[in-house]
Amino acid sequence: MTAAPHAVVTGGGSGIGLAIARALAGAGHPLTIMGRNRARLDAALADLPGARALACDVGDGDAVAAAFADAAGAAGPVGLLVNCAGVVRTAPFEKGDDALWADLWRTNVIGCVNTCRAVLPGMRALPSARIVNIASTASLKGYAYVSAYTATKHALLGLTRSLALELAGTAITVNAVCPGYADTEIIRQSIATIVARTGRSEADALATFTGTNPQGRLIDPDEVAATVLWLAADAARSVTGQAIVVAGGEVM
Repeated sequence: MTAAPHAVVTGGGSGIGLAIARALAGAGHPLTIMGRNRARLDAALADLPGARALACDVGDGDAVAAAFADAAGAAGPVGLLVNCAGVVRTAPFEKGDDALWADLWRTNVIGCVNTCRAVLPGMRALPSARIVNIASTASLKGYAYVSAYTATKHALLGLTRSLALELAGTAITVNAVCPGYADTEIIRQSIATIVARTGRSEADALATFTGTNPQGRLIDPDEVAATVLWLAADAARSVTGQAIVVAGGEVM
């Protein structure tokens, strides 16, 4: 892609999504961030000069269609979609009720279905376009106590691979980036919860997450953002249907 296309990042108000949004803004992309929390989006705009923010629940198909029509009307057709909106809940399998499963499926899978449906007609008219789904190492292996999350991330990767094949005859690529445990507010909250519930030290609680990474650390969200930038570049035009792992050597 020669000129930086209009990019939309769902879940762009915090964590990995915000890191990706910052990287794309720095690379000159016209940018729209979306998320459910209006106040969080507005705060994120302070780091994203010229970007727009639209409050949108990706699990609501009608709301997604309206938000993407608004975004395209303001900044042109979407040439880069980054699906970063996601929900994680922890529970032993036998305690995960229907509401938990439905909540995760609605956001983590149907949310991606809704956004892809919204952008594909416009993308087909562009000289090239990209869809990047932020999955997880949980799309490639199992983890205890997050069976619903793991199942939805496996589904997201399956969708990525199937859609990539359907679009292989076009100039649209579809890939997944699969980070390991990243240095985000979600992990910091999880560490605080472990400390509060078990009395373990913060360092010991942190090791629960860094222990899966052979490099012994959390992933920096900027590392994920850099991977998205590469996938958006012309040099990655033959990369499609892939699960790109950013996890410090964790074996899948």
